[in-house]
Amino acid sequence: MSRISSADFPPDFLWGASTSSYQIEGALDADGRGPCVWDTFAAAGKIQDGSTAAGACDHYHRWREDVLLMQQARFNAYRFSIAWPRVFPTGRGAVNERGLDFYDRLVDGLLAAGIRPMACLYHWDLPQPLEDRGGWLGREVIGPFADYAVAVTRRLADRVKDWMMLNEPNVVAIFGYGLGDHAPGHTLGEVGILKALHHQNLAQGAALRAIAAAHNGLTLGTVLNLSPARPSSDRAEDAAAAAMWDAVWNRTSLDGVLRGRIPPLLAERMAGFVLPGDEAAIRFPIDLLGINYYSRSTMQEVKGRPFDVGWGDPHCDRFTGMGWPVQPDGLYDLLLELKTAYGNPATYIAENGAAYDDQVAADGVVHDAERVRFIEDHLLEVARAARDGCNVTGYLCWSLLDNFEWAFGLSKRFGIVRVDYDTFERTPKDSYRFISEVIRGRES
Repeated sequence: MSRISSADFPPDFLWGASTSSYQIEGALDADGRGPCVWDTFAAAGKIQDGSTAAGACDHYHRWREDVLLMQQARFNAYRFSIAWPRVFPTGRGAVNERGLDFYDRLVDGLLAAGIRPMACLYHWDLPQPLEDRGGWLGREVIGPFADYAVAVTRRLADRVKDWMMLNEPNVVAIFGYGLGDHAPGHTLGEVGILKALHHQNLAQGAALRAIAAAHNGLTLGTVLNLSPARPSSDRAEDAAAAAMWDAVWNRTSLDGVLRGRIPPLLAERMAGFVLPGDEAAIRFPIDLLGINYYSRSTMQEVKGRPFDVGWGDPHCDRFTGMGWPVQPDGLYDLLLELKTAYGNPATYIAENGAAYDDQVAADGVVHDAERVRFIEDHLLEVARAARDGCNVTGYLCWSLLDNFEWAFGLSKRFGIVRVDYDTFERTPKDSYRFISEVIRGRES
């Protein structure tokens, strides 16, 4: 029996799931879509299991089935991303209306099912021609992103009221431009990370202002992966490493949009490309902050790595299939800090979930008990935060479907619905049924 139900949350709480366009849609050559950095990265053989997102979950053709799954679970919200290269195949220029037609159909289907569509404009699929012109390392990408935001909202804002600008700009910058593990695969260290962070912040600010100038009555925000940072030991060097990682991972994005501030620990490193007026340009009074939470960050000094920081012992006895520590209390601490230090902005959990080595049992069901426990433990912390006055308005799990897990390809399964990548058959897991039962708890 569950230790929690929807009755433990505010009456208008959002329940649902999140996905991203590149990870589920497939149809990479359909209806005029252009190439993105992840297509190039995969074509270069950089995906660990050798797979590509060419098919992914075939959501582009099977979206009705996926909307029905959400409706049957009683979800009332769904965060999805729009594929920039479907709308602007070269990143700029003339709008590809056929690309937007797909999102028209999806949005209408969601609304007909009673599900609130929450759109994210950028979930990592930067059009390759823009990367060829410098990508997030320079300012040339700022104008095209704002133009893209205006084009998409012009088509959909009559029905979609929730607009998130970016998803996890820190992950894009660190793993895509600093360490090379993600597309576009640059290994530029500290300078690549900080430039990519700053230019995403600037593009976000430009897009928020452009949308606000064109529309009234929208809920504007962004989605950040936040992770409370702590040292792995009592050593002063590890404490300094944790503070530095907090500045890079959390504060650059969070303080950028909410405070218009470059973290003091990074100001000298960023002085060469932060121009007068930039701090004002990256700040915008957003209406809603999406939080992606997976674990704490336990850090130690590691000389020679960017910022002289590396991962330390998490002091944890539970780990996911990604090797990430399971630390639900970190989510409570994060929400409480937003309340006490940032004025208690309206937030929602935009991603929270876990990959495990799911197996289909003899009865044809995926009994993913570890994922059920993971979700339940984190929901308990969200409920505790809400009771303690944190302005948290929803919980969207990651993810609705097993999908193309970036550099891991198809080898890691985060979904509450299993996808057979040969047939695209969907099989709801026990975790899907668990969340549905939590939602229905208010009705029982």
